Amino acid sequence: MSAALLVMVVLPVILALAAGCDLTSYTIPNLLQLALVASFIVFALASGMSPVVVGLHVAAGIVGLIAGFTLFALGLVGGGDAKLFASVVLWLGLADLASYALMASIMGGMLTLALLGLRTLPLPGQLMRFGWLVRLHDKKSGIPYGVALAAGALLLLPQTEIFRLAAGS
Repeated sequence: MSAALLVMVVLPVILALAAGCDLTSYTIPNLLQLALVASFIVFALASGMSPVVVGLHVAAGIVGLIAGFTLFALGLVGGGDAKLFASVVLWLGLADLASYALMASIMGGMLTLALLGLRTLPLPGQLMRFGWLVRLHDKKSGIPYGVALAAGALLLLPQTEIFRLAAGS
């Protein structure tokens, strides 16, 4: 499998699935986190990443895991969100970690404001039959932050080192 296909198709599809799952169920299946890690390993091999560069990406993933689980321990994000953040940071590496954290935070703020605003409006009756929309509209529900994490990654992706590496392979 080519590095370009992994970055431009596989990674975005897994991120979209994670966002969709979080939006509809407030959970991100562990299988998707594992798919991100496994596809990164294949990408590293396909793109010819050196062991040092792979090690730096793994270090970034560990930093992402520590940051994510710190936010989880503080009750600010869910466990799936913490794992998704770490899995995405594994892909992006240390070079794009700060940019990704900023982009995901901006997307998270926009998502939060949008949902809080929509939750002040009544949910149209015809939408009440969709349980996930009712739950999403509930003022007591949290924010499906996996949507923001996926959106941030997808928006940043064309400017990342892995994208440039994949385009050159």
